Amino acid sequence: MKVSEIFFSIQGESSYAGLPCVFIRLAGCNLRCKWCDTTYAQGYDEGEALSIEQITDALNKFKCRLVEITGGEALLETNGSVNLEMVDANIIKIVDVKCPSSGHDGSFLMENINFINPQDEIKFVIADRKDYEFARAFMERCIQHKTTRILFAPVYPKMPSQELANWILTEGLQVRLQIQMHKYIWNEERKR
Repeated sequence: MKVSEIFFSIQGESSYAGLPCVFIRLAGCNLRCKWCDTTYAQGYDEGEALSIEQITDALNKFKCRLVEITGGEALLETNGSVNLEMVDANIIKIVDVKCPSSGHDGSFLMENINFINPQDEIKFVIADRKDYEFARAFMERCIQHKTTRILFAPVYPKMPSQELANWILTEGLQVRLQIQMHKYIWNEERKR
């Protein structure tokens, strides 16, 4: 596997936010989203080829049971544009549905809806009201009966989290406001 980095930090996103977590960030992504905060890992040639044994050895240095494979396009925390059929149903997937401001709305493979399990999480990164409306409509139309783990994440620092919170509360949406905790703890510090 081409690995950009392996590091130990506080999980900043998902329903696991706040927990210690080891991250395996793979290199390479098939999208170039406007709001990407790990552009240094986008290229497939940016990482180091590591065997499963080398990755396992690196993981064993940390006393942590929570591991997230991210990317690039990792298929565990995924941008939703790659078929999820072959991902083991026991693995918790965090699946992004790209909103219009990302520059990649429409990249989500609709057949992936069939591979969403109740423990999986669906994430929408929201920069403005148009993104919010898109996310709400997509959630109501496609996701509601698949999982209740739906995350609305404001683009940091563009979208004020208070404004997004007000929209969620006003409309009574049953979603989790997902603030990227790690950015408040370590700002933009890499490997955190």
